[in-house]
Amino acid sequence: QVQLVESGGGLVQAGGSLRLSCAASGRTFSRFAMGWFRQAPGKEREFVAAISWSGGTTNYADSVKGRFTISRDSAKSTVYLQMSSLKPEDTAVYYCATDLTRRWPPSQVENEYDYWGQGTQVTVSS
Repeated sequence: QVQLVESGGGLVQAGGSLRLSCAASGRTFSRFAMGWFRQAPGKEREFVAAISWSGGTTNYADSVKGRFTISRDSAKSTVYLQMSSLKPEDTAVYYCATDLTRRWPPSQVENEYDYWGQGTQVTVSS
């Protein structure tokens, strides 16, 4: 069993920045790939970014490349999503998730993730 708790969401103006955090507990964090997904109102949940269990490999959706950075701190069992140059279309509920395999490269596929957090709202105003 893995518990994931996201934090750091909020309201920000377009062009601003936010850093999301996802604290993991319950199993050995350093063994798992981690991902961020988001769901905007009326839309399906979509992949945002993922990081391998070692932290050495990352994947990004084309829509966030160059603006978002995923990282992890195994000592704190936490994964981060640094979001910069935010746009109104980035408005969504952001979820972190863990893949219990050592899949490489880290997956962009929602159903390959095993545990999910409750989500944190990010709202970008124009």
